[in-house]
Amino acid sequence: MTHTSKEVAQVLSHFKETQFVALATMDGTRPRVRPMTLIYLDHRFWMVTSTSSNKVMQIKQNANVEFTYQFDENGEDCCIRILGKAKIIKDKETKTSTAKRIGFFNNYWSGPEDPDFTLLEILPDELQYVALSGIKQFQL
Repeated sequence: MTHTSKEVAQVLSHFKETQFVALATMDGTRPRVRPMTLIYLDHRFWMVTSTSSNKVMQIKQNANVEFTYQFDENGEDCCIRILGKAKIIKDKETKTSTAKRIGFFNNYWSGPEDPDFTLLEILPDELQYVALSGIKQFQL
């Protein structure tokens, strides 16, 4: 489906710096969904989690993920679905600069070098905007 960068930007404008989303990973042939905080910084999607979590093990086996973000727009229930790949970030500089911008980071980890801190970048390849008034789907 063709789309304009203006249309994609309009959909992405719904994201704040942090919001709760539902993240789906694959555990073998079964999907696993859990609530997560999505961090949207500099037009990039990030999530932080414990290195020992099941989701990290699942992403190592299959990097395909999807998250949904539900919100109200002018009294209408809406949802943005983003499909893509989760990338485990090892780069110390990226981990440090991202961690500094996450307000709740110190509630869970001693610092960016904490061995139980994993930074995930979600690399989207498909975006879907769903509302009662219709569905818009974009290949990125």
